[in-house]
Amino acid sequence: MKIVAATAVLSLASAFAPSQNAVRSQTQLNLWGEPTKKDGESDKSKALPFAPRPKLLDGSLAGDVGFDPFGFAGADKESLVYMREAEIKHSRLAMLAVVGWPLAELWDKPLADASGLPPLLTKNGESPSLLNGGLDRVDAAYWVAVIALAGIVELENMKMMEQKAKAYVPGDCNFDPLGLLPEDSAGQMSMMTKEIKHGRLAMMAILGFAIQEALYGIPVVKETPAFFTPAF
Repeated sequence: MKIVAATAVLSLASAFAPSQNAVRSQTQLNLWGEPTKKDGESDKSKALPFAPRPKLLDGSLAGDVGFDPFGFAGADKESLVYMREAEIKHSRLAMLAVVGWPLAELWDKPLADASGLPPLLTKNGESPSLLNGGLDRVDAAYWVAVIALAGIVELENMKMMEQKAKAYVPGDCNFDPLGLLPEDSAGQMSMMTKEIKHGRLAMMAILGFAIQEALYGIPVVKETPAFFTPAF
């Protein structure tokens, strides 16, 4: 199904790259710096209570629990924001992919048969991907449309950066058609925390889908049918 093919292209498109003109600072290799302690705040990591909290992870970003064992946050705030921008964009695409992947394996053939089009799944019924193959069967016009959509999202993201300046929140693309983001700051932080946590889980899940199918050659909907087929 084309929704899964889209996620493969988006993973290579500029939607993954934070829209910043400045060159990202060199990532700091020192795993644990001296934390910037606030009044009444522990200098220990919430995720790793036995270790000090990395100095940049002060809890100001949604989902920050002081976990950065490889020092990806970098050496300064600019690097931290750059990495958060990349994380939230990967998270959103992973959430789309983790839904689209099994739906493609369940519905691609019935929809293709109904519309008189060839199915896009592999011969084993797996979703097309870099490891499974099958991406070459997707029409070129579709890839162009996906890349164009990614460009539009990035342009809107850059626009928000310029307009909001210091008030800009990483990942803000000016897209909330259902009005899910609350007006108050506490509600916004809660919603953003939910988004980043779901996104992190989705990134692990889609990686699991890809590896599982590459190793066993069985669609995930058949490998673990209890998760994807109705009980009744």
